[in-house]
Amino acid sequence: MSNTSVHIPSVSILSDFKELTKMRLAISVVFSSVAGYFLGAEVVNFVTVLLLAIGGYFMVGASNAYNQIIERDLDVLMDRTKNRPIPAGRMSVNTAFTIASVFTILGLIVLYIINPKTAMFGAISIFIYVSVYTPLKTRTPLSVFVGAFPGAIPFMLGWVAATNEFNIEAGTLFMIQFFWQFPHFWAIGWWLYDDYKKGGFFMLPTGKRDKGTAIQIILYSIWTILVSLIPVFGVTGKLYLTPVSGVIILILGLGMLYYAFDLYKKRDAKAAKKLMFASVSYITLLQIIYVLDKFIRGWI
Repeated sequence: MSNTSVHIPSVSILSDFKELTKMRLAISVVFSSVAGYFLGAEVVNFVTVLLLAIGGYFMVGASNAYNQIIERDLDVLMDRTKNRPIPAGRMSVNTAFTIASVFTILGLIVLYIINPKTAMFGAISIFIYVSVYTPLKTRTPLSVFVGAFPGAIPFMLGWVAATNEFNIEAGTLFMIQFFWQFPHFWAIGWWLYDDYKKGGFFMLPTGKRDKGTAIQIILYSIWTILVSLIPVFGVTGKLYLTPVSGVIILILGLGMLYYAFDLYKKRDAKAAKKLMFASVSYITLLQIIYVLDKFIRGWI
């Protein structure tokens, strides 16, 4: 008889690592942080940008890893999560915990090198996400409200990294991403309602795919647009947006709002999925426009 050993391809290990840390989500969060940095920086320091990107990825990756450890028994029940590394049995809880812990420590160290306030907000973000938001997901729809706090930190975190200050500018960036998360995550909750139900997650404000939820999605979409336009009026310190850019963002916002009304009209998963993609496009393009607006004004 010959001894046989199980060989795990390196491609599989890399894939599991990406899945554990939710690489695509982490990269989008890093993008928000870097956009906030460019808005706050008087002179761009690319070493700081690199540190912010690395530290941000570590913190988001750690949050996602802890989340998957806590929810491993529920992930088995849902189609979209049952093939994650831990519930699928490809990664042990101890391995995932080690990765999460190392990422937390490294992330805090890297962000601290930028400045202590950046590390502090990074720590607050991971604490709320793991210790408050994650346990509440199976208990109350208010989990989305709680989760909106750590979710709104990245855009603001970039400004703090650039200025070492939390002021009206950072607060405005926080508000924009805070209110945006409600239509975004409720759209996801509507789209994946049946799957979330298998895991016992309560993601919609009324707990159902009904008229009340659809109305709240519309209202928060409107509020997101309004908050996004506040810098046009010159009341947010150094964070300013020209009227031309404001009009572009308004048009983008009306596009997102169209899909919110479409969801109200159709109330099906397909419409919710379209709104989810529209919301992602909105926040991404908004951040790009904010940054371009600043630098174009500087060049002129």
